[in-house]
Amino acid sequence: MPGLLGKKIGMTSVFSADGKNLPCTVIEVGPCVVTQVKTLENDGYEAIQVGFQDKKEKHTSGPEKGHFKKAGVTPKRHLAEFKGFEGSFNLGDTLTVDIFEGEVYVDVVGTSKGKGFQGVVKRHGFKGVGEATLGQSDRQRHPGSIGAASYPAKVFKGMRMGGHMGAERVTVQNLEIIKVIPEHNLLLIKGSVPGCKGSIVIIEK
Repeated sequence: MPGLLGKKIGMTSVFSADGKNLPCTVIEVGPCVVTQVKTLENDGYEAIQVGFQDKKEKHTSGPEKGHFKKAGVTPKRHLAEFKGFEGSFNLGDTLTVDIFEGEVYVDVVGTSKGKGFQGVVKRHGFKGVGEATLGQSDRQRHPGSIGAASYPAKVFKGMRMGGHMGAERVTVQNLEIIKVIPEHNLLLIKGSVPGCKGSIVIIEK
């Protein structure tokens, strides 16, 4: 699906036409530049690679410098590919938030907030053990038994246990566009999107 890269600015609220107060997320979308045009003949599929946010030359590797030089653009910090763009694009073309004019819903892909090591109650929604059963006696938030002792004498892969929570790729679908502000490259989306302030997100039609 066609889309662009953006940066999450934060959350606010706006009033709708019928007077309702709507919570919304403000995203700075683009401007993104075309850094590569993939074709069926050369790459086996058709896609547009876009770059977002400039970065310094000293922080750019040699292969990356050659890639951006071929496209005729300055080095970019973030790259992403999108399929399904209508029309033809050339290297160096600029894409702005205008592509979302007239759209009603979008999908947003981001990285969720990291929460460190968490137990099963917070991580998986376990209720905890109120009574001294299920293989434990003195820890209310312990997961309890995680397998049999004799057979199969192992813990099955995928067992829900404590561990690292958050910092995962999350996609939220069908979020409503409240307003497009092209003069400031801003997109107002109803509700919340994954990630913290300043994080990079992908917005797809």
